[in-house]
Amino acid sequence: MAALLAEGMTPQDHLLDIGCGALRLGHLAVPYLDPGHYWGTDASLALMQHGRAVELADPDRLPLAHLVQDADFAFPGVPSTITLAMAWGVFTHLPMGALQAALQSVADRLSQLRAFLFTVFLAPDGDHAAPFRQPDGVVTHPDRAPRHLRLSDVQNLVGAVGFTLRLTPDRLPRGQRLFVASPPQMP
Repeated sequence: MAALLAEGMTPQDHLLDIGCGALRLGHLAVPYLDPGHYWGTDASLALMQHGRAVELADPDRLPLAHLVQDADFAFPGVPSTITLAMAWGVFTHLPMGALQAALQSVADRLSQLRAFLFTVFLAPDGDHAAPFRQPDGVVTHPDRAPRHLRLSDVQNLVGAVGFTLRLTPDRLPRGQRLFVASPPQMP
């Protein structure tokens, strides 16, 4: 929530929580946002439904149709009115192609988007193929979880969809880095 609020999130925003699981962000965002303004996607519909039933004081604030099973980052049924998207700790478990697919879908489908916040582990550009020890001690890998990417790869993927990229100064749990990708400014 702190990262989204720092990006200017208000109750009127429409949030897409990519890889939302059992609503670890949703249990905070749903009560904050206007009713119906939260959407979540995850590979497991059952996990999202469990989170809705257990984690929300008022599950009716989150329509069941706003929880979308989606392992491919295609965002089926998610409206173009989304203004903010978040993928926290999602791409640390998946190959780089997953970030590429998510960025392409965000760019193609979410015409009202202001910002897409996502986290990755970074490794030095020079030695991407080897395991890398993050500042807090966790060892990341290029080919298995927890995975790392090079900054240049993240920059190239974001640039390929026409977005700008900002790396925040925040160091997140286990050394993940928070990025904010934004579409070109509307005239």
